Amino acid sequence: MNKTELIQRYKKLKTKIVKRLNEFKNLWKTKDDEKLFCELCFCLLTPQSKAKICWDAVVRLKDKGLLFQGTQKQIKDCLTGVRFATKKAEYIIKARKSFPELRQVLNNSEPQIKNYELREGLVKNIYGLGYKEASHFLRNIGVGDNLAILDRHILKNLKLLGVIEEIPSHLTSKKYKEIENKMIKFSKQVNIPVSHLDLLFWSKETGEIFK
Repeated sequence: MNKTELIQRYKKLKTKIVKRLNEFKNLWKTKDDEKLFCELCFCLLTPQSKAKICWDAVVRLKDKGLLFQGTQKQIKDCLTGVRFATKKAEYIIKARKSFPELRQVLNNSEPQIKNYELREGLVKNIYGLGYKEASHFLRNIGVGDNLAILDRHILKNLKLLGVIEEIPSHLTSKKYKEIENKMIKFSKQVNIPVSHLDLLFWSKETGEIFK
């Protein structure tokens, strides 16, 4: 895929991408604690696991009333197909304890501001949440349009387009920000917002616009 093909694909999918991003923004506007926590749990589960499997697991937790009340074992038993289920169940338990404080921070944030500092706070205070997961969570609740979600799909396409020379084996915070800045610069060159690029790349790899 080259730049011309990317732009053509974007023209075809832009309406669907905008609709999906508006759904994320509506989630922020409702400020529904359960829905916000569902998104946080989803992002905690996604490393090295398929997104749809992770979301199905979150839905099971929600339907069984285990998101805010379940034990670590009960949560683990719902994480069918999710890798490192024991550890990720622990992440959810710890995130649950931190959620009231996180909720307060989110209440004091505005979606139109740049949320790099908010991401730093999430990475520091939410156990199991790295830069990718924190960026993903903020985008999914409508307050992280300017942040890059550097998962394997994104990195693969950035390499194909010549934005980066190679896919790093490990993303340090410094390397993450370096590639993020390159992606932001590229997004301006092709006139496609970063959040749109993410869903565009994701749809190219999976065939759909999901989360």
